Amino acid sequence: MAQDHASDKDIRRLSLRFEGEVQGVGFRWTSRRIAQEIGLTGWVRNEWDGSVSMELQGTSDQIARFFGRLARAWSYYQPDYVIDQKEEIPVVDHDNAFRVRF
Repeated sequence: MAQDHASDKDIRRLSLRFEGEVQGVGFRWTSRRIAQEIGLTGWVRNEWDGSVSMELQGTSDQIARFFGRLARAWSYYQPDYVIDQKEEIPVVDHDNAFRVRF
């Protein structure tokens, strides 16, 4: 899905690391579905230490909607997790999809 019609200067990219109950609960696949529906690009990956890494690219509004939808997706089953790291990183030109990495 294409990003909302935003100018390139409105696009940002975040590097995130989630710790806690994030593996074996569908976290990556739920993140991918929500990101695709909103039009975000980037990737999500399980790490060897039990955490999940993610890069998320889009407008500030899209990113805020992602986190709101992610919280609602877990409203019945609330895994215990925290965002351990969050960092603004350079935008990746020509990134056109959100993928689960292995």
